[in-house]
Order: sequence, then structure tokens, then C-alpha cells
Amino acid sequence: MIYISAVGMVNALGNSADEIAANLTAGRAPGMHRRSGWLQGLPDAVLGGVEGELPTIPDSHSAHRTRNNQLLLAALAQIRPEVDEAIARVGRDRVAVVLGTSTSGLDEGDEHVRRTLNGEDSPRWQYPQQELGDPSRFLASWLALDGPAYTLSTACSSSARAIVSGRRLIEAGLVDIALVGGADTLSRMPVNGFNSLESLSPTLCEPFGRDRRGITIGEAAALMVLTREPASVALLGAGESSDAYHISAPHPEGEGAIRAITQALNDAGLTPDDIGYINLHGTATPLNDRIESQVVHDLFGERVPCSSTKHLTGHTLGAAGVTEAALSWLILTRALPLPPQDFSRYAPDDALPPCGVLHESVPLKKPVILSNSFAFGGNNASILLGRAP
Repeated sequence: MIYISAVGMVNALGNSADEIAANLTAGRAPGMHRRSGWLQGLPDAVLGGVEGELPTIPDSHSAHRTRNNQLLLAALAQIRPEVDEAIARVGRDRVAVVLGTSTSGLDEGDEHVRRTLNGEDSPRWQYPQQELGDPSRFLASWLALDGPAYTLSTACSSSARAIVSGRRLIEAGLVDIALVGGADTLSRMPVNGFNSLESLSPTLCEPFGRDRRGITIGEAAALMVLTREPASVALLGAGESSDAYHISAPHPEGEGAIRAITQALNDAGLTPDDIGYINLHGTATPLNDRIESQVVHDLFGERVPCSSTKHLTGHTLGAAGVTEAALSWLILTRALPLPPQDFSRYAPDDALPPCGVLHESVPLKKPVILSNSFAFGGNNASILLGRAP
């Protein structure tokens, strides 16, 4: 059995576990609001951001000086004692770093191009900042680790797959501890890219809403310490699939999503009746919500409470999988009520197959949570977390 011994996170809900837990319970997200300067040709966009100051990256790591890595340091600071203890116990060569990202230092690269095209100096720019592998390379260097360190970039399933990969390294005997997670930062390129695909909502996203128009992009980071040492929450199972149906649209019958969820259940030796809550991918795009509703309806009927938390964090892209797994960990460790879908601003889509979407908060009755991440290209990952027996 692989356990989750520590979790650190920052997102639009807050900058600490206490703050995030309180705001998740209250259904408020201070970092979700309109921001200017991100959309070309439009004055502003609703985006989810991490508020407040972030840790400084010193000159010794100037090649890694990005907001993405600052978010990682903010998450790491919350669990640094546990990470240091683990390193001291097993050795620096027995700790892996596996992260997921979609943007890395893309925004710093965008700023460098802007400055260059305008004839301005760009003294802080260094090429490694925008490399997708940089987050793991940076964190391994920051912690002076000698074990495996790599980054996965499979769009919105990136950090969910990082969790699965870290587990796999431990089970293979290659390491004893895996520091897994991910980070993604607000950047003009994905914001405008999703807008060009007509997938960016002009208002705060409306998961499973009748008039939903697309996603709200957010930024976040979360880190988990995976270990064989018993802890209160276990990584019970995981499933992965890649249906490769379309570069951006999900499979019309949800075949890849069904395989990922079924594989996770089989891996954990559980049935649909054992699940207490499903954190839905729930992006608020017309296709995603319709197909995920159908998949959950077919596998679970209406008997499992479920909701999407993306109206509280934004869609954090490569960080979404670990962010939502971290929220699930909070629910399990703090006995938080389940977050309902907020239909106070809009009407639910009654044309969707019924699948247990929560309209009000309820207690978690069974201590097992399924968290779904479905990405572009049909790249799917489902993770099962539960209170340790």
C-alpha cells in the first residue's frame, strides 16, 4: 500500500491548508475574479489566481526563476519538515521528484519575446525557465536530491499521472519516497488559446449548467509525499487510458474515461458502491460535462455524490489532477462536508444524464474518493484516495 504522508497546496481558494479548507467549506474563492491584460482585444477575463507574495528564488537558481517554480516553493514550504525528515531517513538518492505541468515558465518566455520585439532589454530571461522539464529539475536541485526527477506534460492529466508515476517508482523499488505534484501558472498563451477555441467562458465557469460556455483558467501548485510508511490517507488505486479520439474533444461514448475509472476500481479492489464521492473533471465545456455525466451515470447511476470544484479553483490545467486530489485529501483528513455544485448563479442542465451532482453540501458517508482528470488527446487518469484501514 502506498500512503500520502503530507500535502502542500496553493490555489485560488487560499495559500494554506487551513485557508483552503475553510474556503472550500464556505464555497468562496478569493482568487477567482476578473483580471485585465490577459486577453488580446478584450479588456478583462475571469481567471483564478494565487493571491499574495510568493517565495523568492535566489540568484543561485536564477535559471529557474519563474512564477511556476515560486508556486512550487510555496506548496513545499507547507510540508518542508516532512520532506526533510523523509530525505534524512531514506537518503537523497532514494527520493524521486515527479511533477506535471502544461506551462512551466511559458509566461516568462512570452514576456521575453515581448521585450525583445519592442527593443527592450530582457536581463532576467534564461532559456531553461520555459522548458517543461524545469519544475522537477528545479525542485530536485533546491532539495539537493539525487534520485529520479522528471516532468510529465499530458495537458490536464499531467499531475494526476505524476502521482501514478511516483507510486510506480516506489512499487518498483527504485525509490522509497516520491515527491509528486504539479504547478501551472497563468499565461497569455493558454488563456488566448482556449479563447480561440471558443472554450473560455466570458464569466465564471458554470459546471453542469444549462448555459455553460467553457472553462475558467486558474493557476495552482500542490505537492504530495508518497511513501510506504502508514499514514491516514492511502492511494488506493489508479487508472490511466489514452483513447486518442480527437486532439481536443472527448470520445463521444467516453470510452477512455470509462477505462480509466474501471481500471482504478479494479486496481483498488473496489466496486462503485464503495465510493463516497467523485470529484468530477467538470470543466464546464458543453462536451466534457455531457460525456462525463453519461460516463458516471453508466458506471455509478445516481447513488454516488459528485461535483466539480473548478468554479472555486479555475481549471488549473497541468496542476488540476493533483490540486483536486489534494482537495480530496483535505476532505478525508478533516472530515469536511462535500462541496456542492453552486447553482445559485445559473440553472442546472436538466438535459444531462442524472449522475448524483450535489445541489447542497452533505457529509462524506464512505471514506473513499474518486478524482477524475480527462485531458486533450483523450489522455485520462482516475485516482482513488481513501482513509487508511
